[in-house]
Amino acid sequence: MRTVFDAKGAVVLTAAMIPGMAMAGGFSLNEQSASAMGTANAGAAANPQNASTVIFNPAGMTQLSGTNLSFGAAVLDIDAEADSASATNQLGQPVSGTTGGDIADPAYLPSAFLTHEMSENVAVGVGLHAPYGLAADYDDDFTGRYFADETELTGIALTPSIAVDSGNGLSLGVGVNIMYLDGKLSKFADTSGALYKLEQKGAISAQERQQLAAAPTYSNVEGDTIEYTLRIGALYELSDRTQFGLTAETGTGSSLEGDITISDFPTQNGLTTLKEEAEVPLDIPPSVTFGARHQLNDDVTLLFGATWARWSDFEELDIYSGEGGTGEVSSALRAQGQVGNPITHITEKWQDTWQYNLGATWQADPQWKLKAGYAWDESPVDSYTTARIPSQDRHWLTLGAQFAPANTDWTVDAAVGTLIFDGDAKVNEREYTHAQPTTEDGNASYTGSYDLSAWSASVELSRSF
Repeated sequence: MRTVFDAKGAVVLTAAMIPGMAMAGGFSLNEQSASAMGTANAGAAANPQNASTVIFNPAGMTQLSGTNLSFGAAVLDIDAEADSASATNQLGQPVSGTTGGDIADPAYLPSAFLTHEMSENVAVGVGLHAPYGLAADYDDDFTGRYFADETELTGIALTPSIAVDSGNGLSLGVGVNIMYLDGKLSKFADTSGALYKLEQKGAISAQERQQLAAAPTYSNVEGDTIEYTLRIGALYELSDRTQFGLTAETGTGSSLEGDITISDFPTQNGLTTLKEEAEVPLDIPPSVTFGARHQLNDDVTLLFGATWARWSDFEELDIYSGEGGTGEVSSALRAQGQVGNPITHITEKWQDTWQYNLGATWQADPQWKLKAGYAWDESPVDSYTTARIPSQDRHWLTLGAQFAPANTDWTVDAAVGTLIFDGDAKVNEREYTHAQPTTEDGNASYTGSYDLSAWSASVELSRSF
């Protein structure tokens, strides 16, 4: 009854529920702003173009005059489907089914940012955005349905910020991400091992075991919480043409609090529904981003960026009882010899990641600016790839344009991008215990190979007044 809550617990995630394979390193989202997306976010920490600098580097607010407003939206369309899929249950018997279909639907990401120059040296701002995202949904007859079915992790972040200009080329800024998190994870539960134990104890007959095994036992975890992270930024203007930016964001560790429900759970008295309060420890990793901007001439600007994230903090994903192990789920599983502390366990053992970004802009004429960018994005998933996150290293290619109509304070940014993955994502998932996270426990398994591709588009309106 290994209920799964995959993908870093349930971190902040986009209100549109973004598929894991479309993310930037772990479950971070690239598509925060069309103006930055046009150059694949290259140099975003050193290139404050509009109010969206609130989330890339709050120190950049000091370079924006007056009041600035930016709002936009992005759409992501991901194709993610298993080319092959096979599985065995807890008794080592093959599980019949399909490859699960396309597990990702198109998703939409809104955002809004506002900055205001309080004085010559102080600026404030706020952002409303979705910095993380994850979602996937398999067909009900998926071969690996005992490992994953539906993954919906949603959330949104509000980011108030303040920045100060020292007057000698150095600006400092700080912002707080106030994040509402909501998660739902479900799968079909493998009851073959539990029913076999009941038959061996004489609690049920062989015929009853077959009848109970045919029931679609289903497990589901839902919960929410509010978390906070701190972003600190610095921006240094080396010359009129060159400047550097550096931002650091703290991580956070807490628990998503909600319920675990198992329907059609088999017992010696028949099928029943169990429900218990549950807690899922979650972590958002700390990260550091460096950016550089150099204006090559009056028309061409070069951009560079690099981001490091400490995903190695995510070693395992566990679900704990919120009732001290005395609830219906814990009690029922304990009676069948299947529960411990925690109730369920998944080994993850992610690795730290780097993302590198290169970009350039060309001021074609006073109204039009053209952009291009490339990013190499490392996947944190290493040896323990799961059906919920069939991830792989990827390349991000983007094109963008900015239109600034004459005699107005408005600018319009638009960008498109595509993700190219380094081959098919391979999943070789097994069951492990909390006590022995690297030793296989039982005969249940899922093996699959995934063909992944994605494209995205975004638009952003900005005004300075």
